[in-house]
Amino acid sequence: MHAGVRVPNITFHTRVRDESIGGDNPFRWQDVTSDDYFKGKRVVLFSLPGAFTPTCSTFQLPGYENGATEFRANGVDEIYCMSVNDSFVMNAWARDQELTNVKVIPDGAGEFTRQMGMLVDKSNIGFGVRSWRYAAVITDGVVEAWFEEPGREDNHGEDPYGVSSPETVLEWLKNNG
Repeated sequence: MHAGVRVPNITFHTRVRDESIGGDNPFRWQDVTSDDYFKGKRVVLFSLPGAFTPTCSTFQLPGYENGATEFRANGVDEIYCMSVNDSFVMNAWARDQELTNVKVIPDGAGEFTRQMGMLVDKSNIGFGVRSWRYAAVITDGVVEAWFEEPGREDNHGEDPYGVSSPETVLEWLKNNG
């Protein structure tokens, strides 16, 4: 993936809160498209191997959540976190992390991730197919800047983190307004 490439046109199957349903589980299915997320906006998208995993929950997601004001001050409309997890898992993780600034995108079948060229096999640690860790600045559905962790391959022995960190992306935004 590189700058100038349009993101894939995908329909994501999400669960959204709807109080009109009532009861203990007031959620309904809602399809959301790539255009809904990216059209007419400048966003930061970061994708990671899995919800509730250590690096993702301790550093990457909280860094983007806590840095949201600075990202907005540097021209970012939305911050999205994507993972090859279903909507139930992503929503539970968002609640667990008490997110108010970062929105989660469930790529449950990995279709967006596959079309981005970032789907990798992580069967060596029992995950199956997941996303390689990356981040991107996307303007109106087109990749403006790309931040991919080094060494992308199936069954990688490590989970590199740094290139896609909020600090790295924010530094790029500050230097490339």
